[in-house]
Amino acid sequence: KLCGYLQKLSGKGPLRGFRSRWFVFDPRRCYLYYFKGPQEPLPLGHLDIASACFSYHQPEAGAAAAGDELTAFEVHSPGGAVTVLKAATRQNTTYWLQELQQKRWEYCHNLDSRTSPTPSDFSKGLVAKDTPDLNFLSQNASAERARNILAVETSPTDLVGEQAASQRAPVQGSAINFSLKQWSTEIKNSMSSLRKGSNENRRSVFYTTEDWELLDPTPKDLEDSMALEEKRKHLAEGSKGQTSSAFPFDFGRIPHKPRRPLKDMIGSSKNRNSSDSSPTEWCSGNGNRLVSELQLKYQSQQEELEKLKKDLLSQKELVRLLQQTVRSSQYDKYFASRLCEGVPKDTLELLHQKDDQILGLSNQLEKLNLEKDSLQQEVKNLKCKVGELNERLGMLMETIQAKDEVIMKLSRQLSECEDSTSSQSGAMNSPTATCTNKELQELDRLKDNLQGYKTQNKFLNKEILELSTLRRNAEAREREWQAKYTSLEAKLCQIESKYLILLQEMKTPVCSEDQSPAREVITQLLEDALKAEPNEQPEQAFFKPHLVSEYDIYGFQTIPEDDDEEKLVAKSRALDLRSLSLSENREISTGVKWENYLASTMNREMMRCVELKNLIRSGIPHEHRSKMWKWCVNLHVKKFKDSAVPGYFQILLQKALEKPNPASKQIELDLLRTLPNNKHYSSPTSEGIQKLRNVLLAFSWRNPDIGYCQGLNRLVAIALLYLEQEDAFWCLVTIVEVFMPRDYYTKTLLGSQVDQRVFKDLLSEKLPRLHAHFEQYKVDYTLITFNWFLVVFVDSVVSDILFKIWDSFLYEGPKVIFRFALALFKYKEEEILKLQDSMSIFKYLRYFTRTILDARKLTAIAFGDLNPFPLRQIRNRRAYHLEKVRLELTELEAIREDFLRERETCVEKRDLISDDEEDS
Repeated sequence: KLCGYLQKLSGKGPLRGFRSRWFVFDPRRCYLYYFKGPQEPLPLGHLDIASACFSYHQPEAGAAAAGDELTAFEVHSPGGAVTVLKAATRQNTTYWLQELQQKRWEYCHNLDSRTSPTPSDFSKGLVAKDTPDLNFLSQNASAERARNILAVETSPTDLVGEQAASQRAPVQGSAINFSLKQWSTEIKNSMSSLRKGSNENRRSVFYTTEDWELLDPTPKDLEDSMALEEKRKHLAEGSKGQTSSAFPFDFGRIPHKPRRPLKDMIGSSKNRNSSDSSPTEWCSGNGNRLVSELQLKYQSQQEELEKLKKDLLSQKELVRLLQQTVRSSQYDKYFASRLCEGVPKDTLELLHQKDDQILGLSNQLEKLNLEKDSLQQEVKNLKCKVGELNERLGMLMETIQAKDEVIMKLSRQLSECEDSTSSQSGAMNSPTATCTNKELQELDRLKDNLQGYKTQNKFLNKEILELSTLRRNAEAREREWQAKYTSLEAKLCQIESKYLILLQEMKTPVCSEDQSPAREVITQLLEDALKAEPNEQPEQAFFKPHLVSEYDIYGFQTIPEDDDEEKLVAKSRALDLRSLSLSENREISTGVKWENYLASTMNREMMRCVELKNLIRSGIPHEHRSKMWKWCVNLHVKKFKDSAVPGYFQILLQKALEKPNPASKQIELDLLRTLPNNKHYSSPTSEGIQKLRNVLLAFSWRNPDIGYCQGLNRLVAIALLYLEQEDAFWCLVTIVEVFMPRDYYTKTLLGSQVDQRVFKDLLSEKLPRLHAHFEQYKVDYTLITFNWFLVVFVDSVVSDILFKIWDSFLYEGPKVIFRFALALFKYKEEEILKLQDSMSIFKYLRYFTRTILDARKLTAIAFGDLNPFPLRQIRNRRAYHLEKVRLELTELEAIREDFLRERETCVEKRDLISDDEEDS
């Protein structure tokens, strides 16, 4: 992962300066996001690397010799915007530039990245293995060779990569690290770190060591810090004009005790000393003395604080014991005065013994509580000691770094003194030696400049080469798109002319059907619509308008192979779907919302929230569906997976392969009948067949009460399109054991029958006119809807709508099935009400769902027009109808047993045989 600390030049006027930011590259969109720190949930902004170019200036040798190791580079974005970034070292600068160039090159040469993600963005599943039918530009071999020649070999340091998140942010040039331009994002990030339960959720993916646990404050530390902040505010109001910073507030962040770096303390001490004192005297004198005095003072204050705490605890314990003694004496006195009269002495002694036992147990409990408090205090002290040791280690590292700098500076001064001494002696002896030394120094400086300019020249040449290649590719792509557009326009004109002839003929027929000139046009149009696409030359393949492909992105066959009439209907439906998808692509608001949400969760875990629910209801994009489905499944079966042994799925699968159960035979019979119109399950050698078999066998061993039920195979087949075998297994567990009621997939299908009755109640409530229409013509629509509920609309709606339903279903649960079942009827309510006989109504219900193509309108009906839709109402009605169905099944079972008993006892009935038995 390309990430790390860089300093970004931002601000205006006196606030303009470099601020340390955490940068993360997102390969999905070729964006470079920047955050205030690795733990922040929301980015402050981003840079579009795909359309940017880079440059940097070679610093002079004198500036480098003066200790300026920070080197800046510029990112030029479209529109003339220039972003100045600065790395910690030249090595880091070179590495960032090389990597950003490479990422831009890879992204711009992959046309698929503009419309759909790279294969690495798919999590798992059969759909992920499909390669989109897109054309790729051939890479220029000469350009690749030139890029390799001009590449500068470099390696990253500790400030680049995921391990950089555990490092401290580099010291920045500006003391103010707050961005006024992104003030709303800053406040959101600050509040998210303070909200309840956010300590775990704001853990960044870049936390790589356990040391970051020390950064999460305890509730007590939070209260102390807030109290300290209030005191600071009152002091700031009392002393006007004496502010230590231009920004005394911190926008809700957790205040902490500022720890001044040792390097800054040493630098300020040096500035206070006289300019005549040498660095050697300072290093040995004032610096060490100041550090030792501060350490001794801090240790003495710590010891005194501990002593006072112990005294306070002992005094509190003494007061508590005295209070307890007074309470017990008062109790004895009251008890003796009230109850002594007429009470036997044995009873009084027994009561005193019980009181003594109670006091003894209370004392023992107090002792145990004290031991518990002491152990907690000891643990707290140990944590404090660990923190102090880490701080001391950091201070020691800074001390070593400061001393190294002093030694280097002294060595440099010593060498300069020696050079000046030798030059002076050489000048006294011979003027020729002076000229030679000056020439050597000038030669070294020129060599350094030459090496720097060589590196800069290589980088700029590579940048020019890449930009020229990308420009040529963009021009070629534009020409190809123009040719494709011309081809499509020509084909559209031909089709329009033929349909105009048909319209004219329909308007004014002038001759018989056999002699009609439009008959030839109709025949030709039918042949063009149904015939296979001819093979074209490779150079013409790109211009071919692929409006309808053989399979959609999910692997389902778009046009059947049998009936010509069905082919026309299917192709028309596919064209309508294509038109809807193209119109949705023009409105990219949903895709942008998903990208922004996923970018905000880059540094934290996803949680259930209203924003995520609304996004899922609008549909999960194809490229993110694998990730989101897996997250939803894990959300619902977490307790099952935590209690299961490691490798639980493999254990079940191995058991099923070694010892087949009764469900194995039926599973084998249903494998090829699951989704025959999907290329992943169409033949015995298809990859999905073996995966489907494994998941169903493993589940039959996990849940022997169900074993296998027809319908489970379709649920698994849909899950396997986006999930791997084990995740699809847990998806089936989610549906059968978490979402659906008990006995939903058993032999009696009790839960399924109950849901049909609940759906009847909801239909009469939400769509009363349609329900009355069905009742009037005695249409039993549950014969159609039963399969909707059993397999969650598989093979009932078009694939685009099916997967949008599954998105919401895996997140919200079975209530979504009721919503969409009602929405399908409401979508076509007016058309159904126009039908006036039971046969036409039932025939229409068998296929009307395949004519619904607008997923956006259907979703708006399901989640908007049908509200309110409380889950409690569904549960209550399920419980009501469950008792009724159970009673009916019991009566049916009793009738069956009576019939069998009567058949066994009656000789006449026992001799009766059916026609089938007689034929056999």
